[in-house]
Parts: sequence; C-alpha cells; structure tokens
Amino acid sequence: MMRGKIRSVGLSDVGRVREHNEDTIGVDADIGLFVLADGMGGYNAGEVASGIAVKTIVGLVKEAIEHQDMSTEDPETGMQRPSIVLRDAIARANKIIYQTAKTQPQCEGMGTTVVACLFFNNKVAIAHVGDSRAYRMRANRFEQMTMDHSLLQELVDRGFYSPAEAQRATNKNYVTRALGVEPTVDVELHEHAAEKGDFYVLCSDGLSDMVEDDDIHLTLSTFSASLETVAKQLIQLSNDNGGRDNVSIILAQVVDSFAAKNRVVDKILRWFG
Repeated sequence: MMRGKIRSVGLSDVGRVREHNEDTIGVDADIGLFVLADGMGGYNAGEVASGIAVKTIVGLVKEAIEHQDMSTEDPETGMQRPSIVLRDAIARANKIIYQTAKTQPQCEGMGTTVVACLFFNNKVAIAHVGDSRAYRMRANRFEQMTMDHSLLQELVDRGFYSPAEAQRATNKNYVTRALGVEPTVDVELHEHAAEKGDFYVLCSDGLSDMVEDDDIHLTLSTFSASLETVAKQLIQLSNDNGGRDNVSIILAQVVDSFAAKNRVVDKILRWFG
C-alpha cells in the first residue's frame, strides 16, 4: 500500500456563476489513486455522469489492487498492469454512463471529462478523456502532462492558433472526447517516472480557463508547504477572475519512494534470513 508515501488534498467549488456543482473528485492516497471528473448535460445530469465516473473508477481500481498481482507487464502495450487497470476502469465507466443516458430520460445527453493519476512502483499512470488536466512541478519546473481533447487544442496543433492566442480564445469548452457520449471511448494513457518531491495538479477547466499556467505555478511554488493553502488560493484566484465554472483541484506530492516489493526476492531473502 501507498500509505504515507503521498500527501494530498482535493477541493471543489461551485464558482460564482453556476447554480450547482457538476464536478466530482475522488482521493485515495492509500492506494495512490486520484480522479477528477467534470460533468456536462441537462439539469443535474452532469453531476450524475461525473459521480458515476469517479465511483466506478475508484471502485474497480481498488478491487484490482486488493485482489491481483499488479506488478506484471501487459505484453501488448509494454505498460505495467496498474496502468491498464486504470484505462479499463475508465472504459467501463464510459459504458455505464452511456447506458444510463440511454435508459434514463432525465440523463439524456449527459457526459463527463475525466483525468486520473495512479501511483505505483515509483511510477505514475496518467489517463484522461476531455479537457480536465494534469500538471507536474518537478524541481520548480512546471509542465502540463495532458493535452486537451478539445476543438481549440486541435486548432493549435494544426497551426490556426498559437498557445498564447488559445489562452485568450473564447471557444475553449468544446471537447472532442468525453465519457458517456459514445458506446466506446479512446482513453489517452501515459506512464511516467515519479520522483520524490514531485507535485501533481489535477484540475477541471474551471481552473485552467480562469487562471494562467504561470499563476498556477507561482501559487504552488509559493505555498507548497501546505497543499490545502495552495488549493484554496487557486480556487480564490479562479473566482476572483470571474468564477464562470465549477472549479475542482486535486494536489498530490510524492514524499517518499514507493518501489514495489519483489515477492520472489523477498521469499529467497527470508530463506537465508
């Protein structure tokens, strides 16, 4: 288990304009899992979608960690099993949201973005669908670890906008990928080495649309001794800048190494102990 290896905090705020909060966050530092979903769709349906996403992902990943050997490698992708478990849990959440939207009239057209981090064996798997983001600060270098699945990002990729112009654009919220919209979904998944001292920020677009990356970085580096202070300051900044959307943030800092124990080696060492 990951207990004591990662310190974390999660906060969500309705913002200054919306009547209710359609974001959902899930924080389970004991298994190294952090999930954030930003729902969309008719009255209250967005929070139904984001709630299903987080509950499903946390439940399935927790079950896999408790019942399976997670140290094996997937022969098809070369990725470690925990990463594949995370991807498959998100794909399962997509199916459940899609079916719910089809069978419950009040949920018609609902969907949600999602971004999730799973820490294991001194690595982190980062999976996302949509425009909720993950950032990392390492040795005070701040970088975005996910690329938005949005029309605006596609226009940047094709050279129609510069990143600076995109920051000022008004059509930021059209996502090209979301959970629950189609029967299947393409989950973007990457593995990275995780180092002691790394900070990870997961956020909904209620933060990234309202607060520039440089200001997120400055807030994190200034108040890094207290993650709760960082989260509160970032929500305050978002609301001070207009608070046009719900804003959700999860912060996680690696405080100790969490290399997986090699069970075979441990057994042999016990024989000679």
